[in-house]
Amino acid sequence: MRSKIYVIVGSIRANRIGRQIAEWVLSSIAGLDTVEGELVDLNDWHLPLSDEPNIPARGIYLHEHTQAWSRKIAAAAGYIFVTPQYNWGYPASLKNALDHLYKEWNGKPAVIVSYGHHGGVRCAAQLRQVLDRLQIEATSTAPAITFDNEMLTETGALRDPAEQFARYVPILREAVAELATALAEGQPA
Repeated sequence: MRSKIYVIVGSIRANRIGRQIAEWVLSSIAGLDTVEGELVDLNDWHLPLSDEPNIPARGIYLHEHTQAWSRKIAAAAGYIFVTPQYNWGYPASLKNALDHLYKEWNGKPAVIVSYGHHGGVRCAAQLRQVLDRLQIEATSTAPAITFDNEMLTETGALRDPAEQFARYVPILREAVAELATALAEGQPA
């Protein structure tokens, strides 16, 4: 049986490549018999900063957007966070999405796929700390994708992610295998 995982696009920046990378992640893991991926783009979710009166750990949400986000996140068995590295950190949009909830994340494994001109290792380390607090166990394997401006079109899109990132497929699949093992064992990664 395949476990439902969400590939979450962490950036909502207007000119971003995160969605392209998330789509590449989905296509790279398609056909695996252990997981079934679904794209979740934070750009499609209206999650205002700190607009709930109760702390997320209580699970009492007054706003429909938070209730909808709660239902969505609770439905997945695990996650792949696709995040850019902005000034050595990860985007506020991803932090906000994580902070909107608490129990919905607990006890589920995740993969961190970071990207940037320097690969995103520093943002992945910061994200790992937050995931730990949310009781999300990140896999030890965390693909860090490096790209340069020559890989981008004049409009800032990636020219051909499948070709440009082919060398990252083995490490991505290794991370997803760790995720699948954690899901099969019913324990964090």
